[in-house]
Amino acid sequence: MREICFDTETTGKSVDFGDRIVEIGALELIDHVPTGKTFHEYINPERDVPDEVVAVHGLTNEFLADKPKFYEIAQSWIDFVGDDGVFVAHNAPFDMSFLNFELKNCGFNTYDNDRVIDTLVIARKKFPGKHNSLDALCERFSVDASARTFHGALLDAQLLAEVYYKLIYGDGNQGFLLNESNFKINKAINTQKVQIINRKFTLSEAELAEHRDFLEKNIKNPLWLSDEIKENA
Repeated sequence: MREICFDTETTGKSVDFGDRIVEIGALELIDHVPTGKTFHEYINPERDVPDEVVAVHGLTNEFLADKPKFYEIAQSWIDFVGDDGVFVAHNAPFDMSFLNFELKNCGFNTYDNDRVIDTLVIARKKFPGKHNSLDALCERFSVDASARTFHGALLDAQLLAEVYYKLIYGDGNQGFLLNESNFKINKAINTQKVQIINRKFTLSEAELAEHRDFLEKNIKNPLWLSDEIKENA
């Protein structure tokens, strides 16, 4: 199963108010595990970013001024997603409304809702009545979000990918974002799970005679007795 875990940063809360995407980040998952393929772009929204929104994601008008406009990165995004990518997002209606608005503006087809998994819906079913923001879920699942001083699309997508995995498989899982050192540890543990013990079986003369008698009666020129046949030939 191929999924695209993604997040957007925007100029505000709704496309109905003229808000636009300023950053989009995504990573590819196969069977819920990252493959290492990512997509990340900062985008010139062609409008001002309010100060209160800059305080959330840190992306200023000056920083975004020389960045590509959405129509300039739209095709590379479509190519990354492909025809089979299922979207995974937290509070998916928000991100999908912005994404589809931008695609429609560029003359591209929009994405259907049946192609979308909303981790917020999953979290609310699993933890009813609790806080289920991305920050809250990271804390609940012991996902390290210390680098999240500002909201950032690619970082949030990476955090969400691990949260999504634990929402599915449980918080007892140690995670899948393995570095080289803990891969070696896991490999060592795994190789110790199965131990092959050498065992010796000694047959009595009576058992050997019974086995030889069975072969001679039921199998023509049995391979097992080939050495004895050659010696007696």
